[in-house]
Amino acid sequence: MLVALFVAIGSYAQGNGVISGKITDKDSNFSLPGATVRFTDSNRYTISNQIGDYEFLNIPAGSYTVEVLYIGYQTISQEVTVESGKTTVLNFVVGTDSENLKEVVVVGDRLKGQARALNQQKNNKNITNVISSDQVGRFPDANIGDALKRVPGITMQNDQGEARNIIIRGLAPALNSVTINGDRIPSAEGDNRNVQMDLIPSDMIATLEVNKTLTPDMDGDAIGGSVNLITRAAPNGERISATLAGGYAPIRENPIYTAGLVYGNRFLNGKLGLVVSGSYNNNDFGSDNVEAVWVNDDAGNTYVEEMDIRKYDVQRIRRSAAVAFDYKFNENNTIYANAMYNWRDDRENRFRTTYDDIEANYAADGTTIESFTGRVKRETKGGVDNTRNKSRRLEDQRVQNYALRGEHLLTPGLDMDWQMNYSKAREFRPGERYIEFEQEGLAFTQNVTDPERPFIGTTGEDANAFAQSALTENRDDTSESEFGAKLNFRFPLSVIEGQKGRMRVGGRLRIKDKDRNNIFYSYENIGDAPTLAQVPTSYFNGNGFNPGSQYVPGLFASANYLGGLALNNTSLFTSEADPSEYLAVNYNAKENIYAGYVRWDQDLTSKLSMIVGVRVENTNIDYTGNRVLDEEELEGKITNTNSYTNVLPNLQFKYNATDDLVLRAAFTTALARPDYYALAPYVNNIAADSEIIAGNPALKATYAYNYDFMAENYFKSVGLVSAGAFYKKLNDFIYTYNNNQYNTTDFAADFPGQANPVPAGEEWNFIQSRNGQSVDVYGFEVAFQRQLDFLPSFLKHLGIYTNYTFTESKANGVTNEDGEERQGVSLPGTAPHMFNGSLFWDNNKFSARVSVNYASDYLDELGSDAFQDSYYDKQLFLDANASYKITKNLRVFAEANNLTNQPLRYYQGISSRTKQVEFYQGRFNLGLKFDF
Repeated sequence: MLVALFVAIGSYAQGNGVISGKITDKDSNFSLPGATVRFTDSNRYTISNQIGDYEFLNIPAGSYTVEVLYIGYQTISQEVTVESGKTTVLNFVVGTDSENLKEVVVVGDRLKGQARALNQQKNNKNITNVISSDQVGRFPDANIGDALKRVPGITMQNDQGEARNIIIRGLAPALNSVTINGDRIPSAEGDNRNVQMDLIPSDMIATLEVNKTLTPDMDGDAIGGSVNLITRAAPNGERISATLAGGYAPIRENPIYTAGLVYGNRFLNGKLGLVVSGSYNNNDFGSDNVEAVWVNDDAGNTYVEEMDIRKYDVQRIRRSAAVAFDYKFNENNTIYANAMYNWRDDRENRFRTTYDDIEANYAADGTTIESFTGRVKRETKGGVDNTRNKSRRLEDQRVQNYALRGEHLLTPGLDMDWQMNYSKAREFRPGERYIEFEQEGLAFTQNVTDPERPFIGTTGEDANAFAQSALTENRDDTSESEFGAKLNFRFPLSVIEGQKGRMRVGGRLRIKDKDRNNIFYSYENIGDAPTLAQVPTSYFNGNGFNPGSQYVPGLFASANYLGGLALNNTSLFTSEADPSEYLAVNYNAKENIYAGYVRWDQDLTSKLSMIVGVRVENTNIDYTGNRVLDEEELEGKITNTNSYTNVLPNLQFKYNATDDLVLRAAFTTALARPDYYALAPYVNNIAADSEIIAGNPALKATYAYNYDFMAENYFKSVGLVSAGAFYKKLNDFIYTYNNNQYNTTDFAADFPGQANPVPAGEEWNFIQSRNGQSVDVYGFEVAFQRQLDFLPSFLKHLGIYTNYTFTESKANGVTNEDGEERQGVSLPGTAPHMFNGSLFWDNNKFSARVSVNYASDYLDELGSDAFQDSYYDKQLFLDANASYKITKNLRVFAEANNLTNQPLRYYQGISSRTKQVEFYQGRFNLGLKFDF
């Protein structure tokens, strides 16, 4: 029936023609995406795509006047004659609107980039935020994650001082998606679907597009939103860009090196386009860390039962390369090819002092704590001494994506496009080593009068008494691959005379495979193991230690000593695989997703348009995990298969109240599939700790109903003020269930037919991901950005970029260890307040900007009760950057990040009770950028 419909459409359209062309900037020859191209005598219009191309289908033969509208540019028009059965090419070259933009903007590149982003955002049918590469370059953001935190409604979770995991409108990373040119990026993480946003350099992306409402032709697994990273397309002429910078990381007083190169051009009389780009960043830095685990005893005393002082030395080398081709066979057929390869090496040494096995000694009354005793462990983390590890733990992460697509005009009334892509992510950690020394039975003192900085003191520490307690080497290997294919058809279909209508139908295939295969070995010295006093050591005092000089990391086996140990020399060491470290975490996951959709865009009036459609996604999963007894004994493989289908209806409206004011309303649905490892059917029985950790193959995908409203007013002088509200109802949301009263009856009920490891009369701790009942998430966001060109004199060069988001959530169906529903629990990851502010000054030579980013504290992870709940503390980042044009093509720039020395901080239960605090200090760069 679908084929017959296409034949009928093609036959009907044979007597009509097509208009196609490209919109470019008069001065730079850059393509202009998001331009409105319309007929002056009717409501027939279209929008230029990401590379500035546009197309009108099924146009009756005749003469017309076509005009182009673009915020910040002059409106221009041309006459065109359409011939039956032919494609007429009509290109537009447009210039900036000097009357509206004022002189400062006509010569300023920054607002041209902002104009490209705002035109796309305004003309998108769904609710989006768009940031162009020019805008990204105006912030001192080294990676995509740091750039995204400037977007309304987005906050980031940091790792080693860089933004890594994305939270959109209060929804955790697992509830969002990340794509490159519309294709999903696989995850290099071992146990989840999170894409590490600090892996991709910001200068490798042309446009950041955050879709806060999905359309039926988009993958449906993005409840919070979908981030699309659009790479560079081939330019319209020769382009060369180069960046060279050097910097300084004060926390370890080491240099930073940065370089980038872009070359693009067109060949074969413009038929073949090519762009290649590369990026390199080398940063040798570190962090200072303190961590604590708190306990509340039966007498009501709150104290620290375990504490770490950690010193990290990290070298992060980020490399990225990309190439894009396009070949235009004729006006009706074009193919595109893209490839991107991201490679990051993280080399890390960690020196960790641990105070554990802490026992409180009570007075005669049985309630007052008089003293503490415990153990001190001193651990060095590193790697084998070779050319790759260099005596450090090496985390080799690579993400690669390859895509081939085509766009074809089959008839004047029928468009077809297709795409195939292959992507792969891998995290490989070879030759990772640990050596640990411990001394037991030490007297401890605790000072918790200031729980933000708890402190443990010891007496009697002696390097000669620190016995070697562990020597290990492991190899961790996680990989995920995905093959995807798409086929889409598009044709005009309107049920209202004189109004535009368009139908899109298509199918989608995704074949995913994820595998984690770790191995872990323990080593023992032949003969007596050395004490800490008998090995080469490194000592770190508390001077300059960011959490406070009272925290002294102390004495450790040196990283070079650990890396140089000949562990494979059987005359020196014996080795034994340690299944407790890898059996339970290894798994394989296969996931096939088949999807189809129908999307109908219909203009109801000249101002009001509608999207209505539905997407159907079928998911087939096959997971294999291990059933492990007492951490070490493999009792067998457990395989689970499942299949489910989700129907995702979609309805959105857009109302152009005026030329500048746009109102949007949407009802959409979306889903979030459980994390891979959470679904793996493993059971890990740890008898020594009276604990069971289990996967949950019965986890359901979270299904959400989303309601959105947005009002946007665009300034002709290139700016925006917007306000919107949203509400999301999430059914079957996933949380971590923790039961410390788990008994033999509970296990028999949860795992029938399996050997019961819990002895009668004992209570163990049980941890498993489970579905809650539902979550309500709601909030609002406001944004304002504008050049203050209405001010006099030099003040007209000032500009403001600011946004604020409020989010609230309420979770239902979360139970405690007694099976009772917890009240007043929010969804983990919901930051109530998020704010971005930037004040800039810009003219044709000089540009300067000061930026602030704030996110309030929020629940990060649910514990067994409120005392054990973990929170991600508030963050306030202050950044600054400036640039000066030396010549037309060369500018010098300076950047400063994290001027507030904002730490990463978690707290347990209440805000004053520090669980972790980690400092990174600032980062500074100075460089040159060449553009031709």
